[in-house]
Amino acid sequence: MEKDTPALSKKVSRKKTSSSKSGTSKSKEAKTNVSESYNEFKKFHGREYTGMKVGRSHKWYYDKGEWRETKVTPDLWEVSYAVTKRRAGHAPEGSGVPVGTEYHWFILAHQDVKKLNANDYSTSLTGIKYKLAFKRAGKEKWNATPRTESNRLIKLLQDYISQLEKDPVPLDFEYKGIQYKGEGIPTPQICNEFHCFELGISLNEKNIGIIHCTDHGWKMKNVNDQKFVDAIGTAIDQWYNEHPE
Repeated sequence: MEKDTPALSKKVSRKKTSSSKSGTSKSKEAKTNVSESYNEFKKFHGREYTGMKVGRSHKWYYDKGEWRETKVTPDLWEVSYAVTKRRAGHAPEGSGVPVGTEYHWFILAHQDVKKLNANDYSTSLTGIKYKLAFKRAGKEKWNATPRTESNRLIKLLQDYISQLEKDPVPLDFEYKGIQYKGEGIPTPQICNEFHCFELGISLNEKNIGIIHCTDHGWKMKNVNDQKFVDAIGTAIDQWYNEHPE
């Protein structure tokens, strides 16, 4: 028995080492696959792009930030906001852009606010953000000049105005004994000639948020009642089926 023990220990030791090497190999392979998937070229409506696949999403937590606003006209305010945002989970190893990469986004959104007391307001924000430019880590220059950024923004706003000038998708349905009436405003660039797959929804004179058509049906990020979301999606599909042109 005493002679067998060292041999058994060596066998177990070799097995652990082999398993460890196998695990390391699989980890490296997974990292490579995630990195390759992130950086490979994809297509969306005929346009090539890299990065996260269209349809996927991130969830972030924002630290205590500083929001400043200055009244410019009776209805116009200048705003600034600075904060660190943190991923709710953890980024897969090997995914994403290198540390130091910078982005310039333009945000077009609804901010719904309700006064709770003398000092507090409930606040929700729903809308879209559009990438105007980015700067690679370690580079001095952005991928677009200020003039190019302005042209991209003009095109985005023109597309959005064009959608607003069209007749919206009218919504009229009943859910849990309540009659809902409102409209859906299609998001620019998320439509084909027959159907739009993302719409800003307002019902009973209240902004609800943005609804998305996914491979798994209609989804809304800020509405927890999926059956209510399904009812909205059914009303949208019904209107498009009745108005194929």
